Amino acid sequence: MVEYKCFDCNKKVGIEYIRKKVRCPYCGSKVLYKSRKTSTKVKAR
Repeated sequence: MVEYKCFDCNKKVGIEYIRKKVRCPYCGSKVLYKSRKTSTKVKAR
């Protein structure tokens, strides 16, 4: 499942809210982003 976060208040915003309008329900900011998982680095030989 995709998880969005608000850039200003850093709270999680549900995908069902994003489909209605692109605003944070907590602070009203229009800047949201998908939080990414940490990637694993592999050394090439």
